[in-house]
Amino acid sequence: MKSQLNKKLIERFSRQIVLKDIGVIGQKKILSSKVLIIGAGGLGSPVAEYLSRAGVGLLGIIDDDRVSLSNLHRQSLYNTDDIGKFKVKITKDKVKKINPNTQVKVFNIRLNKKNFKKIINDYDYIVDGSDNFKTKLLINDFCLKFKKILVTGAISKFDGHIFTFNFKNKKIPCLRCFFQQSNISEDFLNCESEGILGTVAGIVGIIQANEVLKKILNIGIGLDGYIFILDLLNLKFRLVKLKKRNNCLCG
Repeated sequence: MKSQLNKKLIERFSRQIVLKDIGVIGQKKILSSKVLIIGAGGLGSPVAEYLSRAGVGLLGIIDDDRVSLSNLHRQSLYNTDDIGKFKVKITKDKVKKINPNTQVKVFNIRLNKKNFKKIINDYDYIVDGSDNFKTKLLINDFCLKFKKILVTGAISKFDGHIFTFNFKNKKIPCLRCFFQQSNISEDFLNCESEGILGTVAGIVGIIQANEVLKKILNIGIGLDGYIFILDLLNLKFRLVKLKKRNNCLCG
């Protein structure tokens, strides 16, 4: 990873560098950042694309799935020629075409306790683009244990949820606090049975990427301790404060 800005990099990122909240110092922070994306599907695709376009230095990508025809309406990095190929390989190839300066490490595996422990310490920011509660809670627990910054996304139908957890702060709640309080069922993340509008995945994934960049740069108002709820069918947006449970793993 290179954190030095040469003439070519200054031109590439000129529209970001000109922003007073970023500048040269901020762009160097982005260039030296290390982000792990779990899931290379509807959320992970736009996250990987936009973080590489922003100049993130190292992207790790975990997924064991292959591209299918039903993925193409919402998983923006893939096309018809990619059907049957492993998502992580296609993602790496396309990210390198977008930004050759971004280092990409891929893990063609199904995440579990053993392999995640070997991977997580190499990254400062974790993006959860997984599609099931078991994996989301595993990611939550490991990020809590290793005090990582976690940006979680969830989508179904026309709706999206985005959470940010800075587990360096012991006072904030975790994902288990929310799911113990909510009435959301396991089917919420099942695109096959519940359905999903493709643009919803893109919007939520881009917001996740935006939250990661804000954390890297330490700018703006974050979502720590809150959930951002989007109803994109009716254009209703809510910011809801999460309550920390005393008997939770994070308590």
